[in-house]
Amino acid sequence: MTTPALQARDVTMRFGGLTAVRSVDLTVNTGEIVGLIGPNGAGKTTFFNCLTGLYVPTEGTVSYHDKVLPPKPHLVTKAGIARTFQNIRLFANMTVLENVLVGRHTRTKEGLWSALLRGPGFRKAEKASEERAMELLDFIGLAHKRDHLARNLPYGEQRKLEIARALASEPGLLLLDEPTAGMNPQETRATEELVFAIRDKGIAVLVIEHDMRFIFNLCDRVAVLVQGEKLIEGTSEVVQADERVVAAYLGEPFEGAPGDAEAAEVEAAEADAAAAGAAAPVTDAAPADAAETGTAPSTDGDKSAGTTKGEAQ
Repeated sequence: MTTPALQARDVTMRFGGLTAVRSVDLTVNTGEIVGLIGPNGAGKTTFFNCLTGLYVPTEGTVSYHDKVLPPKPHLVTKAGIARTFQNIRLFANMTVLENVLVGRHTRTKEGLWSALLRGPGFRKAEKASEERAMELLDFIGLAHKRDHLARNLPYGEQRKLEIARALASEPGLLLLDEPTAGMNPQETRATEELVFAIRDKGIAVLVIEHDMRFIFNLCDRVAVLVQGEKLIEGTSEVVQADERVVAAYLGEPFEGAPGDAEAAEVEAAEADAAAAGAAAPVTDAAPADAAETGTAPSTDGDKSAGTTKGEAQ
């Protein structure tokens, strides 16, 4: 029986007058892979940031195993949620092993004095962390490069290392933000197999991706964001068959699209303004005509004066 790991309810994120995410609901169950897709600017990464404490949602709640998450990234990680980012954020001048060890910080209890004194407790914890880090490097296939600097790894291996660092915090839920961006087909396939292996360890996965073949092959469910709102959620087959999803990616309007209500209000206001303008009396037509023709308008008084003058002559 699956139980909800992550529950986002009515999550809204506003930046001043801009609503980047609007009333999004999403559930990720234990041992499940869920995809989050949408056109550029749909609010996917903003939603991720709300889930992981980088942003505090304007409205709504985010819960992990029925406990509301605190709006602090390190506390979210400690609770059991880890993530990667769109842009690789490794420590370039640290070794592969050291990068993974950084991810262990929420699972160790040693403090400043313990580190300075380097007593038996510290050495024991350090050894345990290194053993766990090596297990993760072996899991992703980089154990033989433990002493290499992160900056010297090929792009695909840097992505793998970032995932290993996230796994070092022992998460129950892993959030991946475009893990195959910039990869060739072989690297993409290897990443797909890695994500399946992570799921097989009992870790739920929520992934953002623009590679539709990757996402539909990988995920149990897929949710689609368009202009900050959830358009549809379902199996890969259901989402692929929905005409609104195709229209959203192609930039074509469709009935009920997010933003339709606002557009209708603008059109109605413009129509009302046009109707009011048509009903108003035209008082400036003569001056306008004069301005266009360059002649002054004639009046009855002028005509009378001109006639009298002509008669006098």
